[in-house]
Amino acid sequence: MSTSTSAIECNNLTKYYGSQTAVREINLQVKPGETLVIFGHNGAGKTTLIKLFSTIIRPSSGTILMDGENIREYPEKLRSNIGVVTHNTFLYNNLTVYDNLAFYSRMYDVDNYRQRINEVVGSMGILPQLYDRVGTLSRGMQQRLSIARAIIHSPRLMLLDEPESSLDDKAVSMLWDSIRYPLNNNNKPTIIFTTHNLDRGFKECDRIIILSSGRIIFDKEKKSVELSELEKFFHKSLENQE
Repeated sequence: MSTSTSAIECNNLTKYYGSQTAVREINLQVKPGETLVIFGHNGAGKTTLIKLFSTIIRPSSGTILMDGENIREYPEKLRSNIGVVTHNTFLYNNLTVYDNLAFYSRMYDVDNYRQRINEVVGSMGILPQLYDRVGTLSRGMQQRLSIARAIIHSPRLMLLDEPESSLDDKAVSMLWDSIRYPLNNNNKPTIIFTTHNLDRGFKECDRIIILSSGRIIFDKEKKSVELSELEKFFHKSLENQE
């Protein structure tokens, strides 16, 4: 059993795409139950970092530990404890909402999965669409379903890349309530998310990092920084990219 005090830890994490360096020598520790927001300009490395943590892509160098275990050595085992929401919904358009969630429930060995499906679709406000084919749903409803898919197995780590995309205010509230307060009374998960909305990110987080050209240039707990200070630093970092 791991004795690590970090939900996620990365050391000298680097990812190349050909001659381009998307993430360079990232060193980061995220505590269990912490909510970390990642800000940065387009191309700063935010999405790449989420994909690395989720095992969707592999690092070029460096290590990522989840609960003290190397995700490169135990990807299948650790993936079962991760929920991911990205720009790709990972849904099957020709299947119904129910069939999509039943598929993921079986894949993750979810107990009482029929009850769990009702819980997550209810929490995301899509119970009336339960037997609709995904391809007939609006983009906003598909995003709600993608979130339901990501939480179906009660993961300990939630990785969210601009999760509020295509969601209205009501659905945004459902998103954060569903993630923060699991209906099955599990402990609050560790959450790592990206957003372009400084106000929203600041509101939802415990800790803030800003990426620039694949490096961390800002790392503070929310309680030690004012939103105005964050805005000033962030906009200055954007000016430095021009």
